[in-house]
Amino acid sequence: MTSTPLHWKLVVDAHDPHAQADFWAAALGYEVEDHSALIGKLLDAGGIPPEILVGHHDRRAWRDAAAVRHPDDPYDAESGTGLGRRLLFNRVPGSEKKTGKNRLHIDLHGPAGELDGEVERLRALGARVENHVKEPSGEWMVMTDPEGGEFCVH
Repeated sequence: MTSTPLHWKLVVDAHDPHAQADFWAAALGYEVEDHSALIGKLLDAGGIPPEILVGHHDRRAWRDAAAVRHPDDPYDAESGTGLGRRLLFNRVPGSEKKTGKNRLHIDLHGPAGELDGEVERLRALGARVENHVKEPSGEWMVMTDPEGGEFCVH
């Protein structure tokens, strides 16, 4: 019996979903999803109130969610939703502060021998270096995104 691969996305809590989407799109070489066509249809049909929207990148976007997708993966043209490698950033209340280590994190693998250059590129996007790890099994940098979420660069 062959099973069909599941469609999935990684959902990340964020205080500013659009800033996080912009950071991770630049960090990964992904595209920020454009949901404005779906939003326009829903507004025209009276299906959503305008107060749940914001302007972002000169288009209408969801106030409390933003997503990025791999540029080579398929997407639904009517909704702008990616159908492959995708990160979704959902707004959480400002009172929900990060209090511990991530249970899940992203590892970035840059070109071999270019760790320092990749770290500097990510710092320029707003990431911070937390730790430089050197072990017999390898070397990597532990960094945080603009909201403090940990990730590693190898």
